[in-house]
Parts: sequence; C-alpha cells; structure tokens
Amino acid sequence: MDSLFISLNAVVPLFLMMAVGYIIRLTGLLNDISARQVNKCIFKVFLPLMIFINIYDTGSGATLRNDLLFFAAAGVLVEFLISLVLVLLTEQDNSKRGVMLQGMFRSNFVLFGIPIAMSLYGDSAAGTASLLIAIIIPMFNALAVLALEMFNGQRPNLWGVLLGIITNPLILASLLGLLFNHFGWYLPKVLYSTMSTLGDIATPLAFVVLGASLAFGETGRCIRPLLITLFMKLIVYPAAFVGAAILMGFRGANLAVLLTVFGSPIAVSSFTMAQQMGGDDQLAGQLVVFSSILSIGTMFLYIWGLGYFGYF
Repeated sequence: MDSLFISLNAVVPLFLMMAVGYIIRLTGLLNDISARQVNKCIFKVFLPLMIFINIYDTGSGATLRNDLLFFAAAGVLVEFLISLVLVLLTEQDNSKRGVMLQGMFRSNFVLFGIPIAMSLYGDSAAGTASLLIAIIIPMFNALAVLALEMFNGQRPNLWGVLLGIITNPLILASLLGLLFNHFGWYLPKVLYSTMSTLGDIATPLAFVVLGASLAFGETGRCIRPLLITLFMKLIVYPAAFVGAAILMGFRGANLAVLLTVFGSPIAVSSFTMAQQMGGDDQLAGQLVVFSSILSIGTMFLYIWGLGYFGYF
C-alpha cells in the first residue's frame, strides 16, 4: 500500500497541473501563440534558475557517480542506435523517420526528472538529476539534430550542433552551479531567496503550459508511426534500461533518476525542432501530446512496481 501512495504522490500532481493547463486552453486564456511565448520564458529563465539552485543546494561535496553517468550516457546512445535501425525498417517517409527517431530516445528529463525525483527522495535526488542534466541534455540536443538532419537530405552541421549545445540555457545553468560548488562561492541571501522563489515557479508553470499546449488533430494520419514510437519510448526502453540498472545494483534515488531519463515523455522542444528542420511537425506534435498524457500512467505503474518490489 505504501508503494501505491508513493507513486500517487509523485505522479498525480503532474497530471492535475496538466489538466489545469488544458482547462485554461479551453477557456481561451492561453492560445498556441501565448503558450509558446510562456514556454520560451520557462526554458530561458525559470528552468535554468531551478537547475542552478538545485545544484547549488547540493553543496560543494556534490558528485555524480561515475557508474550512474556512464549508464545513463551509454543507455541514450544504445537507444539512438536501436531506434535508427527500427525506423529504417518500419518507415519509408524520411520526414517521419527523423521525427520517430528523435521521439524514441529524447525524453523530457528536465521537466519530469527533477519533480519526480524530488517527490520520491527529496532535494538530494533533485540535485543528482540536476547534475546529470549537464551531461544528458547536450547528448539529447546533439543526437536530435543528427536524427533530423540525417533524413532531410542535408549534411549535418557540426558547428550548428556545437553552438546549440554551448548556448543552451539549461547547460549554462548546470555548469554555473557546478562552478559555484567547486569554488565554494556563495550567493547573497537576498539573491538566493529571489532566485529560489523564481526557480520554484518552473515546474508548476511548465506543466500548466504543457497542458495548455495539448491538441489532438491529425491523429489518424499519424497512427502507425505514433504507436510504434510510443510503444518503444514509454514501454520497451524504460522496462529494458531500468531492468538493466537493477541488475547492475542501482537502487533508491539513483534508480529513480534513471527511470526519469528513460521513462519520461518526449521533449516538448522536439516539435519545434521538427518544424525548423524539415521533419513531420504534425507527427512530432502528436508524439508530444500522447507521450505526455500516457506517461502519467506508465510512470505511475513503474514507480508503484519498483516500490512494491523494494527497489525504491
């Protein structure tokens, strides 16, 4: 019964915040344009502040386990390679191939990982997730660009990939937090309090905007690639990699962080990237919508099952 309450407490608030966002969309208080503008503000201001404060709060002794880092990074690469083979075998349309490939390996780790880890294990797990962001998010970004450019008939732009990584606000916030910890720098109390308060806005606002961004058009046209991608993303990969992590001895907070790396829904930014890089943006949008909704159920089941069998 305890595992049931743990999983409910971790997942239900996220669902309710998305539901509030969808109701706001129905009332007309937010439309697609305003939702994108607020989302850009979240990405460039509130999420970086949250990540920085989470790393800052872990203290100068914060370290990321080498085996955790290696497992997460290697797992993302394996996901990418398996997904590449799968899309080549199952889809003929190149505009859909790149979007499916991106959708299978790229997760909304920032938005889902930190709140779920914090809900399960508090600030220490949130700090671990924030540290891992500095490694995983650059991988997601670089591989996502490669996935989309691989199937648009153009040669991948290495400089564009590198520039996108080094100017990513989430990466910059992670690196800045690591610098503060490494050198023992301290923020003035008034500045820390302000940044912490603004960072606290990130999770609820991001989920409200995500709910307000949900749309259900064009589903029928995308049904086959949609089902294939969602099946791999939400069921096969989380089960396979979390199972492998258990066999390697990961437990508790570290296992929870890995679950969010591999089990979170598809990143919202994948829709924008598909629009800009010649991918099937309608399919990308549907993948974001349905993975965000269905992941509430799949994450609940994973958290409940791992808690029930004593791994959390």
